[in-house]
Amino acid sequence: MNKEKCIAVIDLKAFYSFVECLDRSLDPFKTPLVVCDKERGKNTIVLSVTPFLKKHGVPSRLRIRDLPKQFNYVYAVPRMERYIEKSSEVVSILLDFFSEEDIHVYSIDEAFVDMTTYLKYYKMDGLSLTKHIINVIKDRTGLCATAGIGSNFFLAKVALDIYAKHEPSGIAVLRQNEIKTKLWPITPLSKIWGIGPRMEARLNAMGLYKVEDIALSSREYLHQCFGIMGDQLINHANGIDDSDIREVYIPKDTSLSIGQVLFKDYTKNEIPLIIKEMCDDLSLRLRLERKLANGVSLYIGYSKEGGFSRQLALNKPTSESSILYDALMVIFDKFIVDNPIRRVGLNFHKLIPIPDYEQLDLFEDPIKVEKRRSLQHTLDDIQIRYGKNAILRASSLFDNSTIKERHEQIGGHRR
Repeated sequence: MNKEKCIAVIDLKAFYSFVECLDRSLDPFKTPLVVCDKERGKNTIVLSVTPFLKKHGVPSRLRIRDLPKQFNYVYAVPRMERYIEKSSEVVSILLDFFSEEDIHVYSIDEAFVDMTTYLKYYKMDGLSLTKHIINVIKDRTGLCATAGIGSNFFLAKVALDIYAKHEPSGIAVLRQNEIKTKLWPITPLSKIWGIGPRMEARLNAMGLYKVEDIALSSREYLHQCFGIMGDQLINHANGIDDSDIREVYIPKDTSLSIGQVLFKDYTKNEIPLIIKEMCDDLSLRLRLERKLANGVSLYIGYSKEGGFSRQLALNKPTSESSILYDALMVIFDKFIVDNPIRRVGLNFHKLIPIPDYEQLDLFEDPIKVEKRRSLQHTLDDIQIRYGKNAILRASSLFDNSTIKERHEQIGGHRR
């Protein structure tokens, strides 16, 4: 591995449930603990289960109603602040060994590390250094980790996802010379990082069922079918991934999004309140980033199935909540049908920095515009200083309002 790059991806095992067990002095390998908010009902998604439950065939993600009945479960309400705290402890440990530029935090429980230039310094190979780091994580935090090691991001992730679980050490290595024996036989294709169920169905319809089938396909044909994704598919199938951990990605078209799954079915007449509250929150983020939006989009998901997602270009870029809300309601009124609603999502796109000057609108009184914006900035300052619930619309007192509860959450879950 020393002649190639040495990339490791470190994953915290059953992270949320492990943290809950540690804080309760419970053994996660002997305790049937699940992380979910039982008060939300039987359709609530379980975010994590302990290794004990996984060993007995309980999947990592399922709904409360689908939990097997034979266990006396310990229910732990999600605590996102605590999980972020523990995740930060692990990242801090990685920073003790590696430069920040050589670490890519992929998620709250997973991080990639480019160890290539550190092996000589620590006088270890990739496997030994990874084992040492995992032991340090265990000693300092109590958390268990698994890892995959490869000559690039993709091979390291395959080593983690496919093979690490079968290794006594929890660490698997996938070398470039093992592509044909370890990568090509993998099926179904959805086991592979970056291939979801829909992509898998399309590939199967083309007669491609194993990674080897993709590797031996025509690059031109895959590019014709999938565009740039086709090139990535055939590269990955041949163990090629040129991603650089130090490369900073700057998107051409920036956007801001917000979404929520409602706790009950809402009627179409109740949803404008939800849209207004979400628009207020997203507009505040827009102003804090000192950006203006040139367009908005609205997603509505119905309770049983279906929904719509549509966008609308604005006449001029803005960050004013009232203008953005009016644009969203144009979409809503045009496409909504009278079905129960469970999901709402907003997006402000084609963002630009606030310019140094502004051309006046001939159809608006500049004094009224300035008063409106001054009031908005005052409200923003109060929320920034005292918290988002410090000042709200009177509509937040309505039973169907969700804004106060959302402001007490992180990532849609309790703090």
